[in-house]
Amino acid sequence: MKLFQAMDVNASALGAQRLRLDVIASNIANANTTRTPEGGPYRRKVPVFAEDLQRASGGLRFNGVRVMAITEDQSPFRPVYDPSHPDANAEGYVYYPNVNMVNEMVNLMEAGRAYEANVTAFNAAKELYKAALSIGK
Repeated sequence: MKLFQAMDVNASALGAQRLRLDVIASNIANANTTRTPEGGPYRRKVPVFAEDLQRASGGLRFNGVRVMAITEDQSPFRPVYDPSHPDANAEGYVYYPNVNMVNEMVNLMEAGRAYEANVTAFNAAKELYKAALSIGK
């Protein structure tokens, strides 16, 4: 086992949660974007995480978290009747992104708490290493 493996795992989790926060911020910022360069409304983005496992003698070793992909949520867009909007269709409906602000705020709080928990675990590991080094004095 690597000496600083706990810190490496926490560092990978911190990076994953930071990416999650960035994706959530992008979703919130584009909650009313009805036209994108790809065409159509903005689609909500969702990060996909996986365990980073490595084969080691005696089994598998957990190395942390890695980002597999950032996918687009395929749930339907939200239709709003607004015939004066430049992106309205022939029936007068504008399709808004599939971003639910309540869900995004809950995800934002959850990601923030997970980030804080990983900072706490990182600091605890750091204190343990400091205590172990002071034993030899």
